[in-house]
Amino acid sequence: MSSPTSRRNSCRGTGSGSRASSECHVRRRASSCSYFSSSAQTEDFSVSLSQPIFTITLRFLLAIDLWLSKRLGMCACEESPWGSIRPLVRLVEFSGHVIPWLFGTLYTLLRGETVAEQEIMLNLALALLLDLLLVRVVKTLVRRRRPAQNRSDILSTFFVERYSFPSGHATRAAMCARFLLSQLVDTASMRVLVVGWAILVSLSRLLLARHYVTDVGFGLAMGYCQYSLVEKLWVTWDCLQDILLMRLRERINRAYGGLWMADWKH
Repeated sequence: MSSPTSRRNSCRGTGSGSRASSECHVRRRASSCSYFSSSAQTEDFSVSLSQPIFTITLRFLLAIDLWLSKRLGMCACEESPWGSIRPLVRLVEFSGHVIPWLFGTLYTLLRGETVAEQEIMLNLALALLLDLLLVRVVKTLVRRRRPAQNRSDILSTFFVERYSFPSGHATRAAMCARFLLSQLVDTASMRVLVVGWAILVSLSRLLLARHYVTDVGFGLAMGYCQYSLVEKLWVTWDCLQDILLMRLRERINRAYGGLWMADWKH
């Protein structure tokens, strides 16, 4: 017959043995989980290395673009490091908006004193409309969202588009700067002011976190090339008058033909 002390010792031995076996089982499970996780990580890494070099390079460049754009968004809100100059940066941003450019161009076109001045303003207005069309087409095709830092203001709620690529301000700044340098500006000081304005407008898009760096860079290149297209499609005042007279003659002929057919039927 076993004594109570021996039974207690046997129970303790059984309990410690069960605990030891459970701890050993847990350790085996933990080691197996760490093994599977390490193998999974290795597999994911091998899959990323097996991707094409173009895809790896593109992802690397996009990561740099995101990082640099986030660092440059110094005026994204009032709490940003440069939030105190945010109103001034927004004023520079508004100077590159299409609305003041269109109104100013149309006003100068209507108040122009010479035919040459009216011809330049007419082509500038057509260039602004062409810029709006091309930027809208590219944005609709790419559909890139704006940075997460972008803060919607009262003005931007109505005038800022959802898509980010490319920057319409950057395309407009580059195109208008090249247009002014080629057609209107002839002094060195004014050239410096025009180029500086285009740079500041493009930089304001990054400081306000409206766009990524690639949006602004592509927009500048796109706007620079757009002026070459404007030069090829340049509309002279005589050509415009001929087109308007031709359309007017067509409408008169159609109206006269309609009246003649009505009289013939009667």
